[in-house]
Amino acid sequence: MTGAGEGPEDPAAATTARVGDRPVERNDRAHGTAPRAAPPHPARTRAETARHWAVRAGLPVSLGLWLLSLRSVPLDGMRDLGLLQVLPPLFWVATVLLTLGFCVALSDRRTHGAWLTGYVLGLIALIHATPTLLYPTLRYSWAWKHLAVVDAMMRHNGEVPNANKFSVYNDWPGFFQLNALFLRATGLDSAVGYAAWTPAFANALLLAPLLLLYRCVTRDRRLVWGAVWIFYSCSWVGQDYFAPQSFAFLLFMTVTALAFRQLPSSALPRPDARRRGGWPPALLAAVVVLVAAIVVSHPLTPLMLISALVALSLPRRNRSVILPLLAATVVLTAIWDTTVARSYISVHIDNLTQSLVQPDRNVTAGLAPLGDAAPGQILLSWIDRGLSATVVVLAVAGFLVRRWTRRTGLPLLAVAPIPLLAVNAYGGEMLFRAYLFALPAAAFLVAALLLPSDARRYAPRTLVVYPVVFLALLGGLFFGYYGKEAVNRFTPGEVAAARYVTEHAPPDSTIIMLTSDVPGIDMDYDLHPRIELAYQDPKDTRRLVDDPVAGVTDFAYGATEERPAYLVLSRAQDMNGYLTGSLPADTSERLRSALPNAPGFTRVYADEDAVVYRYVTPRPAGGAP
Repeated sequence: MTGAGEGPEDPAAATTARVGDRPVERNDRAHGTAPRAAPPHPARTRAETARHWAVRAGLPVSLGLWLLSLRSVPLDGMRDLGLLQVLPPLFWVATVLLTLGFCVALSDRRTHGAWLTGYVLGLIALIHATPTLLYPTLRYSWAWKHLAVVDAMMRHNGEVPNANKFSVYNDWPGFFQLNALFLRATGLDSAVGYAAWTPAFANALLLAPLLLLYRCVTRDRRLVWGAVWIFYSCSWVGQDYFAPQSFAFLLFMTVTALAFRQLPSSALPRPDARRRGGWPPALLAAVVVLVAAIVVSHPLTPLMLISALVALSLPRRNRSVILPLLAATVVLTAIWDTTVARSYISVHIDNLTQSLVQPDRNVTAGLAPLGDAAPGQILLSWIDRGLSATVVVLAVAGFLVRRWTRRTGLPLLAVAPIPLLAVNAYGGEMLFRAYLFALPAAAFLVAALLLPSDARRYAPRTLVVYPVVFLALLGGLFFGYYGKEAVNRFTPGEVAAARYVTEHAPPDSTIIMLTSDVPGIDMDYDLHPRIELAYQDPKDTRRLVDDPVAGVTDFAYGATEERPAYLVLSRAQDMNGYLTGSLPADTSERLRSALPNAPGFTRVYADEDAVVYRYVTPRPAGGAP
């Protein structure tokens, strides 16, 4: 059994070293009195040489095969399973080789940390840079929405009037204002260029706090890097795009790791300030600045941080470190929510109060009904749930089997999101967010279960069993992360259609869509009301299904030459309706067939992937206005 806060045996701390086949006391070696080493066994030498070259060849070969696999991917073939059904076999060969190379590197204590870092960064690139390299435009509709918010805040030099459903961003503007400041400083016109690389970049930055967190818990680097790999292999939720959530989560992990660094149980060398039972003042001030950045950028993450700090404060030995940070977080959150964010919170306080007495509905709100979804999406949903459940089960098993983990604080961090999961549904996403915030700690508990501390048993398992486990977890991630790419991917024609509308629509013109999956349509959202037909009152949706033209004109009626309405139909919207079942799959096709002859509608833009109709209410018979 290891001491508090320490993981399995640290090879650097051992008192003996093996030279050839004989154990030699380190003290004797230091004084030059060690017995002469026996010649290494030839078979062992050959195995070590093969392992050495496997590690060094596996990374560049797998990355080279990955890049070659992206040369010609038939993106138009994506349907129920998204990228999974169009990625070539070479991509999966690269994935397997990368995983095998990492496992070989992990099995050898002499592998330099740079190679482990390279393998993990290679995994991040393979997962998160693949869509960016394949798609000609920015991925995911919400990333486009956030670009529109940055643009609007720059135009208005701060708060955006007439924001409607985007008003929440006025109350938590930190992420957007930071990007606006960067754009002004660099002279760039838009964040669209670097926003496409946010998933890969954000995950690469996340590596630093993950390593710090795990190294505060154990000195066994195999366990540290194994936990890192498991985290990236199971992080399927997809909250890493250009969004306040990815920014706030990175800060959350940084604050959490720095707090663990100060705890008495930390496995890292203890600075003098921590021996006295507190923070170095300069470091505490810097951490409070990070907390302030979280508070002004995202409504949920400060609450997750408060819940995590409350959990970590339960052991008495932690309180001198955690309580000052907890107090600062509570005060900053309370001040912000009762001043700047008061307008939003006061409007939604009733929903919050109601959710407090419905914990069962909050927990299940994220489990969307699957009856109308496409068959492939039903399979994806069950795989997502299965992967999440597997992580939970393995983490619990790690907690029970590896008893030393109970003194690390990570089990407390893993269960910290549960109270928030029970008290609020967060628009149906709380279940996913709770999984995301619990995953760093849960990944370590899984690694502690899977990776033994006995080096003699470790290498054979690493080369046989662990690649299978790691590939199984990674396979589940690919289903969750790539399975909806038929909707998340946009073509240049779809982007051009949205740009046409936002550039030609006069102020107060109504923009009508089937769903929100139109890239860039939210630009100038303060000038144009927007209507998504798939998410209206059931009576209106039924009318749209029965008579698509009438269903559209019900919302566009009253449009004039000065304030016309624009209807946008596009490939991604059609795919959304098919995958989710929000509208019958033929709704868009029926509209496209009927609109050319419908009174008041004029086609003003057409592309193979998108079409735009301008609508002005026809004059009644007799010419009266």
